[in-house]
This record gives sequence, C-alpha cells and structure tokens, in this order.
Amino acid sequence: MQSINRFLYGPTPEEKVRQWQAKLRSESRQLDREMRQLDVATKQARASVKQHAQRGDVKSARILAREVVRSDKQKDKLSVSKARLGSIEQQLKQQAAMLKVTGSLQKSTEIMKLSNSLIKLPQISQSMREMSMEMTKAGIMEEMLDDVMDLEEDEELEEEADMEVDKVLAELTDGKLGQAGAVGNLPSLQDKLEEEETERTMEKYRQELNGLLSG
Repeated sequence: MQSINRFLYGPTPEEKVRQWQAKLRSESRQLDREMRQLDVATKQARASVKQHAQRGDVKSARILAREVVRSDKQKDKLSVSKARLGSIEQQLKQQAAMLKVTGSLQKSTEIMKLSNSLIKLPQISQSMREMSMEMTKAGIMEEMLDDVMDLEEDEELEEEADMEVDKVLAELTDGKLGQAGAVGNLPSLQDKLEEEETERTMEKYRQELNGLLSG
C-alpha cells in the first residue's frame, strides 16, 4: 500500500525531508573537496611567489600573489556556504520534529533566505535551485527571490587587490618585498631562460586556480 501511495502521490513529507538532508550533506562534501583542492593549488602558488620575490622578479610574484588572494577569498566563500548548508539541514531537522506534531511542513523564511544566498554559488547553484523549487511546492518556501548577482565582486577585488597582494608578498618574503623590488640588474641569457620557465609555471598555476575559482 505504501509503495502504491508513493507511486500515486510521490514521496511523503518525511521522505522529502530525508532526501533534502542527504542532498545537503552531499553538496557539503563537494565543497570540502573543492576547499582541499584550493589548499593544494594555493600552497604551490605561495611557494612560487616566494621564489620569484626572493629572486627579484616582483612582477611575476605579484601576478601569482593576486591569484593567491583570489583563492583565499574563494575559500572563505566556500566555507561560509558550507556553514549555510549546515544551517539549512538543522532547520530541516526542526521541520521533521514539527511534522510529527502538526502533520505538515511549515513555512520557513530562514530556509528561504539561506537557499537564495546559496543559489549564487556556481558549484551548487543548480542543486539549490532544484531543491528550492521542491521546498516551494512542499510549502516550506515562497517563490524564490530574484537572483542578486555579486556584480561588485570584481570591482571590490580590484580595489583591494594591491593592498592585499602587498600583504601576501610581505608575509611570504618575511618583509623583504622592498629588497626584491630594488633589484635592477640587466637580464642575462640565464635570466631570460628562467623567465620563460617562470611564465610557463605561472600559466600552469593560473589555469589551476582559475579552474577552481570558476567552479
């Protein structure tokens, strides 16, 4: 009888809540993997920044340091998003408890607010859209708010970048950024070969980090 009801009417509210919780945990694990990948790529880039700065190649160091800054900001965003996924799961636990008392799911402005913020994250945007639609049909949420894209993010990054990059360079070179920038010897053939190798290495790190940052 239960299987017939499921076929005719779909999952029960209890089953829906369990499905959503499982999906949230899956997305949270995905964000964990992304953060670990960012850690590995950023660690490599940081080491490269220090090498370039100590050799006096501040230009290359600054380009890579900018990517380090971007990856740090991205990791912070992923960490916040993971916490929001956990908050939604906690809200659903409360829904499950109330379901036993009232027999129906309750509207939650908190879940709606958290879900709308998570839709902006490319890594989980599609999953959150689908889950939000399901929760709207189940009566937990109202219609989704219009997306508010972070259009100012790139502008803010540009405004903060130089200051942040200087901090990163100072940290990675033990405060020797000024010494690195003062190097002004004419490039030798060996320097040119090293510069070509540097460009290849930088391009590799940029591609790795950009791939992670773009989701």
